[in-house]
Amino acid sequence: VTGDEEVGSLSSRALIEESARGCAAAFVLEASADGGALKTARKGTSDYAVTVHGRAAHAGLEPEKGANAAIELAHQILALGEIAPSADGGAAPDGLGPTTVTPTVLSGGTTTNTVPALAGVAVDVRVPTLAAQERVDELMRALSPRIPGTRLEVSGGPNRPPLEQASSARLFELAQRIAKDLGMEPLRGVAVGGASDGNFTAGVGCPTLDGLGAVGGGAHAVSEHVVVAEMPGRTRLLTGLIASVLGGEPSAGEAATEATISGEAGAGRISPPASEGSAAAGEPPEEDGR
Repeated sequence: VTGDEEVGSLSSRALIEESARGCAAAFVLEASADGGALKTARKGTSDYAVTVHGRAAHAGLEPEKGANAAIELAHQILALGEIAPSADGGAAPDGLGPTTVTPTVLSGGTTTNTVPALAGVAVDVRVPTLAAQERVDELMRALSPRIPGTRLEVSGGPNRPPLEQASSARLFELAQRIAKDLGMEPLRGVAVGGASDGNFTAGVGCPTLDGLGAVGGGAHAVSEHVVVAEMPGRTRLLTGLIASVLGGEPSAGEAATEATISGEAGAGRISPPASEGSAAAGEPPEEDGR
């Protein structure tokens, strides 16, 4: 059982990845997108902290003896704005949109009459491809100070790899067929900027379909809600997916015998019934890498 998805899955990531390796499919019970759409791609995430070390001095008596960490931080925030276009090579990838590098929480200084000796900013990064994630990491660590007497410290790094469209394509086609057989409305698939534990399962090569959970809206807001009337249909869809994968769809082979189910509050494995013996659920389809 995992319960730390909202804070980065720091303690559960290894368990999730270990559980997903060699599985035929991972079904992620995150909430659906608008109107019940499944999430067929997600951006990867990285988190950084940029800390500037300067030198304190009295702001009135001898400011020239200081090295202003706050001003240096301002230079670095402007430099952060140049990273995303460089990481994407000047072009926005299809579907997920471009890389974003967003300064978020800032801090600095101690008193109003002191040249700040310390300042920092948290940085949220969202990437559509693993190549962009690696490039952002290189550029973040290449930041250099502009003001003499200041020093930069860059900590953090990639948290979740992207869940790319290729990882979900065959499972999404299967879900569409099952939904049609059940008499449900045609399923839509969308790419989203938020990440989930499905990024981890896709990252280790496990075919992954996300957004199979409740239909609703208002995530992380006071208006967050679930449409109860949609729950039976979602349950039938999930049941159909599990049965189909354990029965050998969407591909045939003997490499994988289990399906992984993952949600914000937990992850588990479903093995074939005993009567199936060693019958395989199918070898995972070829991936294009993380």
